[in-house]
Amino acid sequence: MGLGMAHNLHKQGFLSAVWNRTHAKAVSFARETGTRAASDLPELAALSNVIVSCVSADDDVLEIVDALAPHLNESHLFIDCSTIAADTARAAADRLRQRGVAFLDAPVSGGVEGARDATLAIMVGGEREAFERALPVLNAMGKIVTHFGATGAGQAAKATNQIMCAGIIQAVAEAMAFAKAENLPLDRLIDTLSQGAGSSWYFVHRAPNIVKNEYPAGFRIRLHEKDLKICRAMAARHGVQLPLIEMTLVHYRRLIEQGYGDEDISALFRLKNGLFEAAAKSARKE
Repeated sequence: MGLGMAHNLHKQGFLSAVWNRTHAKAVSFARETGTRAASDLPELAALSNVIVSCVSADDDVLEIVDALAPHLNESHLFIDCSTIAADTARAAADRLRQRGVAFLDAPVSGGVEGARDATLAIMVGGEREAFERALPVLNAMGKIVTHFGATGAGQAAKATNQIMCAGIIQAVAEAMAFAKAENLPLDRLIDTLSQGAGSSWYFVHRAPNIVKNEYPAGFRIRLHEKDLKICRAMAARHGVQLPLIEMTLVHYRRLIEQGYGDEDISALFRLKNGLFEAAAKSARKE
């Protein structure tokens, strides 16, 4: 995701420097684009007035914030596009506020395609003034950019999205396993149902994975598992347990244990298809 987003920032003339925990990746990007690869975070801070981060987990965000904070001041703006807990976003904002630095939680949705094509949906939390300042940068990466409220609101909106994704992938995996068991021509089925009432971005872009039985990582299973655990914790604070989250986490744990954790979430089809295969095998024995 971060690679596509960085390319689009570069295309719009916003990118002064890049940094990655794997320095060779930053060097490769810099050579390709003619931008600068910062050797460390203090150098990145010196070269930038707006910093955009996109990493995998809560601890990663706080580690980067803590490393950057001593080198930032009120002229800087920090935009985090990672998917993390709302409480973590608020903790990051508090740490940066001590340096006079504005922080926005701005998680994204739209897959690697959206990152590549600058068509991401970006959900933002933080002060309105900081949001207005960030808009040109955010618009360079996304098709729709929405301010949802105070710090953490962007992450709450993203959590809502991740719950929806869980339902959609469950439905698509079950439907495609059913269609396969019914010996339907899956390519033609996708072409037809993509125009029907049950279609979705996910169905159009990920059902073809199922036909090919190939699951390149658009959104890795282990990352969605991490996100759904965040959703579970947020729901628990309301005294609620959501069945869809619980079921999907069980399924993801099985897939991870089988070695599929780095595959795209469309690999959930493996489990649904297995139900039909097991039933057919049992019927043959009888």
